[in-house]
Amino acid sequence: MSITPIPDQTLGPAIETAEIDWQDGQPVSRAFGDVYFSRENGLEETRYVFLGHNRIEQRFAALEEGASFVVAETGFGTGLNFLATWRAWEHHAPPDARLHFVSVERYPLTPADLEQALTLWPELAPLAEALIAQYPALVTGTHRLVFDSGRVRLTLYFGEARDAWSNLRFSADAWYLDGFAPALNPDLWLEQLIGQIATRSRPGATVATFTAVGAVRRALLAAGFSMRKVPGFGRKREMLAGEFNAPASVVPRQNHSPVTIVGAGIAAALTARNLAERGRDVHIFSAGDEPADGASGNAQAALYVKLGVDYGPETQLALHALLHAQRTYQRYDPDNTRFWHRTGLLQLAGSEREADRQRRFLERNRYPGNVLQSVNVTDAQRLSGSPVQSGGLWFPDSGWLEPPHLCQWLLEHPRIQCHYGHKVEQVRHDGRQWQLAFTNSEAQSSNIVILTGGHQVANLLPDGQNYRFRAIRGQVSQLPAEAITGTDAVICGDSYLNPIHGEYAVTGATFDLDTTNPELLTSSHQENIDRLSTWLPGIWSQVPPPAAEALPGRVSFRCTTHDYQPVAGAAGATDEPRGLYVLTGLGSKGFALAPLLAEWLADVICGEPESLEPVISDRLSLARCRRSTDDR
Repeated sequence: MSITPIPDQTLGPAIETAEIDWQDGQPVSRAFGDVYFSRENGLEETRYVFLGHNRIEQRFAALEEGASFVVAETGFGTGLNFLATWRAWEHHAPPDARLHFVSVERYPLTPADLEQALTLWPELAPLAEALIAQYPALVTGTHRLVFDSGRVRLTLYFGEARDAWSNLRFSADAWYLDGFAPALNPDLWLEQLIGQIATRSRPGATVATFTAVGAVRRALLAAGFSMRKVPGFGRKREMLAGEFNAPASVVPRQNHSPVTIVGAGIAAALTARNLAERGRDVHIFSAGDEPADGASGNAQAALYVKLGVDYGPETQLALHALLHAQRTYQRYDPDNTRFWHRTGLLQLAGSEREADRQRRFLERNRYPGNVLQSVNVTDAQRLSGSPVQSGGLWFPDSGWLEPPHLCQWLLEHPRIQCHYGHKVEQVRHDGRQWQLAFTNSEAQSSNIVILTGGHQVANLLPDGQNYRFRAIRGQVSQLPAEAITGTDAVICGDSYLNPIHGEYAVTGATFDLDTTNPELLTSSHQENIDRLSTWLPGIWSQVPPPAAEALPGRVSFRCTTHDYQPVAGAAGATDEPRGLYVLTGLGSKGFALAPLLAEWLADVICGEPESLEPVISDRLSLARCRRSTDDR
């Protein structure tokens, strides 16, 4: 076996993991010399210290229908506090309420250590299994995990606590100040960190911690918390509990208005489903007769990103979007039978230029092996089931999708109403609401509108064509199964090739900058054949390859921006009418980017903890795409 896992320490996005000693079946941190939970009964300690002194069960039971509640924690550890809170949520919260649990971990457990630790609590086994199944790859930054059909969300930040509370946008209703004892882990208890916790707290937010150390109590008092000492758990004499004394503020009522979405492709379908699972009614308006009739409508789509040699915000977005997409599609189709096919994906180093890029990429970065692996030609052939002629990067959790089936399934939700054959001609604000004007039907009004129609979004924005969007024609070709040797995984070179599905395998797509022709072109089919023959010459089972003029295929137009980064978020400035949002510019990576961007956009619209850090979300603004006077 000659696959080389990339070491998951030090460079690039990989994060250093916890070193665990197991003493009498209990996990102990080797770095801090401290236990993760009470040796007497860790679950009961969690329920006494954190749930009990934050009045979690009573507050869950008192929530209004459709409300959300945010718990924040300073040390994720084994996930025991999260699972105990989730269990209390199941038993006490209204069925349509939503739990957000925000946690940070500087030294995350490996999946094997996490699984071993959670076997100690059989009563939490079903929830533990769900956590283990979605436990994120061990890379720095923010990971969003979604459970129980969207009723429970975990925002897990791998990195320093100070960075987490600076980078994450949320307001907590309750705090679990967990982690190791202050004397053993002093960085976790700095006054600066306590101050950051105060800025992330709602008025009246509660706090509990197992420690009673005077320095911690004084720091919390200085930050605005009223604190008291109470009896500790088990043999521990005292602990601290308190409440945030910020001045009462006028908290706007939660906006439960229906949401209108223009478009029915993958961005629209994922956003609609996300909002519907949060209890929002959604209306889809699409000019077509069915979902995914635009750029999202190819028979097969590869789940693929190209990670940059240098790890910056663009690569961070691509990586976390890919990981979130893998979790999302697996959650929606766990058996890989409806629309998601987790076959793995091979990114070939098939040219000198690409081989050099991958070499530099590997020198400058470290990724866990469950994200990607460097493979030689022998293992590339074995993993892909194809006669490739070079090694490359293997993405074991990627694969391919059936987009029309995926979009149709996403929109089959009782809170989603689809209105096909409705071409939106104009979107304007009348001083009260947004008005949608259609070609052949009555206008519709809405407080919240999301535009997802690719490059056509520019036609509907209040200032029209003053944005740097571009439509790029792409034609895919469907290769007959008998014409190729087949492949077990997605293979990416100068183009891509999906595994055979039914009678065909999809390859392509062309990248046509200077034509708007929507018709299938024989020349584009020939281009796809020639490119595939160049980088994967052994794929043909017959010579010559199939005639270009006989191939079926499909043409669509992908929307890109001037900087090839997506657009997501509010459309207007702060002094302009609110409630108009945009999600577009996903280019050829829509199926990788859309799940995370839809998640974040739903966070923003619902006023819930955000799944993107500002260093990323601020780069997605529509304003950056506005043309300057010189460009017009």
